[in-house]
Amino acid sequence: MCAMARPRKPLLNTDRIVETARRLVDAEGLPAVSTRRLAAELGVSGPSLYNHFRTKDEILEAVADSVSAQVDLSMFEDGREWRTALHDWAVSYRAALLDHPNIVPVLAQGPGRRPAGLRLADAVYGGMVAAGWPPAQATSIGALMRYFVMGSALGSFAGGFVDDASAYDPADYPHLGQAHRLAEQQEKIDERAFETGLTALLEGLARQYERLRRIA
Repeated sequence: MCAMARPRKPLLNTDRIVETARRLVDAEGLPAVSTRRLAAELGVSGPSLYNHFRTKDEILEAVADSVSAQVDLSMFEDGREWRTALHDWAVSYRAALLDHPNIVPVLAQGPGRRPAGLRLADAVYGGMVAAGWPPAQATSIGALMRYFVMGSALGSFAGGFVDDASAYDPADYPHLGQAHRLAEQQEKIDERAFETGLTALLEGLARQYERLRRIA
């Protein structure tokens, strides 16, 4: 009897585990991920996952890093002016988070040892230092932008209002007469709010930058 040929591709690898876990997180949230559920989705036995990841938390860390890897960092390498680079990076960062909002709580814990997350932090910090920002301010800028972008992806201001006009009695809320219309324009309002905040941040940083240059 001839031995059965081995499959050309391994049944299980880290990329496949991460992709499956990311799909579960996107669809059902962080609680959906367990080693038992992942094994079932992948069609393997539970213990086989431990050949690639020691714990469920390690899998979620890898999922978070796979999202960080989607953020474009080229603007810090191609000579773009620092304000333009920060703007374009923030837009790309937010887009990645909006595509995978359920993993944001893990990303919010910081990059830890995640390679893509550390490359992201390194690119922003390095870009600001190269533009002439002192190291301490460059660190603050990286933190500030991270807070702003992640905050914008954690929830929707417009989506938090119900579409029932009776919920906003003018006697109680005299300025919310049109609040019931916000939810239907959620994407437009949230995008406009993000761009408004980003412009304000960059203009404020530009004024600080000019003061620093004059002192120097």
